[in-house]
Amino acid sequence: MQVFSTFEHSNYLELAIMELEKAGVKKERIFAVPLTNRKVERRIFDSTHNSDGVSLISTGAALGTALSVIGASVGFSLKWGPIYWGLIGAGGGFLSGFLIDLFVYKVIKKRQRLLRGKNSQVILIVECEDQQADLAESILWHHLALGIARVQN
Repeated sequence: MQVFSTFEHSNYLELAIMELEKAGVKKERIFAVPLTNRKVERRIFDSTHNSDGVSLISTGAALGTALSVIGASVGFSLKWGPIYWGLIGAGGGFLSGFLIDLFVYKVIKKRQRLLRGKNSQVILIVECEDQQADLAESILWHHLALGIARVQN
């Protein structure tokens, strides 16, 4: 049985490895792999082949529609007329909605991701007998593993 777990790089990882060794798992059967986390910011604009599910135009489309209706309505009494003011309202609304979404995604969501901050940094692979798997899993959970999975050999 193989037990896979992810940890932050901390003393709890070392304590988990020591406790696994005390529980009878040989040192040769424990394998720790450090991960390289993403250092480059994710791209904001999607391409044809890659999409992250974040839409920067939805708020812009809604605000553009609302402001174009308001601009066309008010434009009847203004000098340039309803068509020009409707187009100005649509462009201004779309641009302001796009900038709002961009600000929210770049500043607020980034700050929330940094505050959450629990990134997996090490994968620990423990190869053990079937009867030791429950004990190994409880040891890993006790030492603050972020996630655990079992694979039958």
